[in-house]
Amino acid sequence: MPDQAEPPLDGLRVIDCSGMISGGFATLQLADFGADVVMVEHPARGDPIREWGPFDGGESLWWKSLARNKRCVTLDLSTEEGAALLLELVAEADLFFENFRPGTLERWGIGPDRLRETNPGLVVVRLSGYGQTGPRSDRPGFGTVAEGYAGWAHRNGFPDREPLLPPISLADLTAAQFAVQAAMFAIYERDVNDGDGTGQVIDVSLYEPLFRLFVGDVEAYDRLGRVPGRTGNRHPNAAPRNVYETADGHITLSASSQRTFENVARAIDRPDLVEDERFETNERRVANAEALDELIESWTAERPTDRVVEIMERHDAIVGPIYDVADAVADPQYRARNDVVEVADPDLGEVRTVAPVPKFSRTPGRISHMGPDHGEHNEAVYLHELGLPREELDRLADAGVV
Repeated sequence: MPDQAEPPLDGLRVIDCSGMISGGFATLQLADFGADVVMVEHPARGDPIREWGPFDGGESLWWKSLARNKRCVTLDLSTEEGAALLLELVAEADLFFENFRPGTLERWGIGPDRLRETNPGLVVVRLSGYGQTGPRSDRPGFGTVAEGYAGWAHRNGFPDREPLLPPISLADLTAAQFAVQAAMFAIYERDVNDGDGTGQVIDVSLYEPLFRLFVGDVEAYDRLGRVPGRTGNRHPNAAPRNVYETADGHITLSASSQRTFENVARAIDRPDLVEDERFETNERRVANAEALDELIESWTAERPTDRVVEIMERHDAIVGPIYDVADAVADPQYRARNDVVEVADPDLGEVRTVAPVPKFSRTPGRISHMGPDHGEHNEAVYLHELGLPREELDRLADAGVV
């Protein structure tokens, strides 16, 4: 990859007052691809992610990952002087991220209208549990609650078990991705499509991005009164599709097209299944998924995972092993694509981290550093970029403003 090329967002200035996961992951994506992200933390408390384990020598590995490539300053936005400094920070910025409870910035006198009065080109991205409007907008919201409210937990898991939450911060991470794409849509509209240089405000809730992923469900409810439930590892529109036991573990398999199903049948030495009336079409296979899964698993369970994958792939079936993180780090495919890279960190030494995703042919992302110390860039930003005198910065620090 052309390491010498500037990343695609070089020159984009982002002020990040969001913290935690949704905003943190959104601005991480921007920072990975060259944006100058200045993260604002409270002088006394800092981002709660700094307190999330696991820890190595007292350093949060969550923080090291989520705050990489960012610069960190401290600022108490609730103070009059802190609010004034924020206005100076956003004066030359392109994007501003925040995830305070709706109404908080307005109470401090630095709501979107005030920010954009200072900088009309600013795009303001607001993340919150339920959005900035509606009867629940004033309530606090975390991703776990959003995963239930959006319908995700209702759909996730097995039919005979309770609703199941995801093992990762799915609502936050999904909202982050929607926030990034929305921010870039707005930048495009500001600079290219409209051309007048005016920014706008983007309202991202935690529940709506997850709700948007249920393609066809609202339409099916509207037209058919259909309310889908949990299906475990099966898919309501494709079969076979499941996790199958092997002699030493499990594999995943999906055959969403007729040709792929025929390849699976040949791989397990059962070409007759193609002519079996229960499995002649995808619709019939879905209706008889349990019987089909039993036939496939009777074959996979007698063979080790590597052998199952090798035979299936030889017949052009779509199959793969189930990896943990150790498997992924050791895998030749991950290695060939440099999906895990080493970065030098003053606290941890050489640390492996996930490479920027996705991969660009000409202007790839890069990692310059892992998550920085609390207030590490105060002098660089306040003294050298905003031009505050040293005695003024010292006074603000003594007063707890920075």
